[in-house]
Amino acid sequence: MRRSATQPDAEAGALTRTESLRLQLADEIVSGLLAPGQALDEQELAKRFGVSRTPVREAIRQLSASGLVQVRPHRGALVALPTPEQLHDMFEAMAELEALCAGLSAHNMDTAERHGLEAIHLELRGLVHQGDPLRYHERNEAFHGAIYAGTHNGYLAEMTLMTRKRVAPFRRAQFRTTGRLGGSWQEHDVIVQAILRGDRQAATDAMRAHIGFVRDAFRSYAGAR
Repeated sequence: MRRSATQPDAEAGALTRTESLRLQLADEIVSGLLAPGQALDEQELAKRFGVSRTPVREAIRQLSASGLVQVRPHRGALVALPTPEQLHDMFEAMAELEALCAGLSAHNMDTAERHGLEAIHLELRGLVHQGDPLRYHERNEAFHGAIYAGTHNGYLAEMTLMTRKRVAPFRRAQFRTTGRLGGSWQEHDVIVQAILRGDRQAATDAMRAHIGFVRDAFRSYAGAR
């Protein structure tokens, strides 16, 4: 039996409290509203967001996996952005993993999976016209998840999804760059067309280039802060 990847959390529907908190705190860290070295007090954050400390604690734990937060045993958590070198390494690894996934999907996807990828791609085009970066980000997760699943390689899909989650706050921030939604869709279109015609090398190259554009868009956004 062919194995498929687990789809990203956003595809499951409404965000959980923990996920919502994680996304908002990640946005504030990446945008500079929460500065490096700033303490994150669980009780204060729970009061601010009107939740218990449990989802706050879990959100902070998840953010530490992206390098956005440093958790110090018995001393609380601090905002801690990755260094430029660390971000470079993360994006480089992400590009190679996603490129491998795209190439394998061009070779291994069945007809139903190709139709599913096309459907998400068309949905994303509508979101570009609507100018909805939040919803675009959510469906973008599903788009990439469909490509991971299309590899029919569960281990590769799991490893790629794990890396994607670490890079996710920075990938999400790039959608604030002017014109980025349309640019992202056009890059996706090259990937989709290569996968649909079964062109493994073209899909690999297009995905690698796409992640390079994502990296550059984030750098542009971060440099303007």
